[in-house]
Amino acid sequence: MEKGSSFDVLKRFVRARSVAVERCDLCSIELGPDHLHLVEPATRTLVCACQACAILFSGAAETRYRRVPERVQYLPNFQLSDVQWEGLMIPINMAFFFQSSAAGKVIVLYPSPAGATESLLDFESWQEIVYANPALQEMQPDTEALLVNRVQRASEYFIVPIDQCYRLVGLIRTKWKGLSGGTEVWEAINGFFAEMKEKAAPAGKVAHA
Repeated sequence: MEKGSSFDVLKRFVRARSVAVERCDLCSIELGPDHLHLVEPATRTLVCACQACAILFSGAAETRYRRVPERVQYLPNFQLSDVQWEGLMIPINMAFFFQSSAAGKVIVLYPSPAGATESLLDFESWQEIVYANPALQEMQPDTEALLVNRVQRASEYFIVPIDQCYRLVGLIRTKWKGLSGGTEVWEAINGFFAEMKEKAAPAGKVAHA
């Protein structure tokens, strides 16, 4: 291989690495692929954070950002009938719910090929569901969400970090093809929920990060 060609390959390699590097949005230190996030409640914006910067916002309620926890809780005994689900008026069988401190209410979003779409929520129906599932009262505002997957025959329910909900939205948005989505997107969705089950805290040992 000629010297010039070798140099061109090296430049492409360095450029590829530099593009892949993620940095803390607060201090600019380089981050690994599995890093922490903060959320800005006023805008629902997620920002990447290193451990040191994330600690500054742990448990903070009156700051610009809040730290997104890392716990995942699988809810195998979740109580939700088909009638209650239909009463929530969500157009598809997958959605996530979180308490927005800025809006002063529960927000429900569902993933679509265009991204996260907000749906109007029947709050009377929602309160019935919360009453039947006390675990929902433990969700942290802005940073944790109830994630519902009723697409498959066996419905699944989780309390997850809000960044995982947006990761699912990103998977669907980037991999969806045609009218039905295609094989790739459904494999990604199934893989995502399998990962959530694997990460879930054992029953009786659920703790906030």
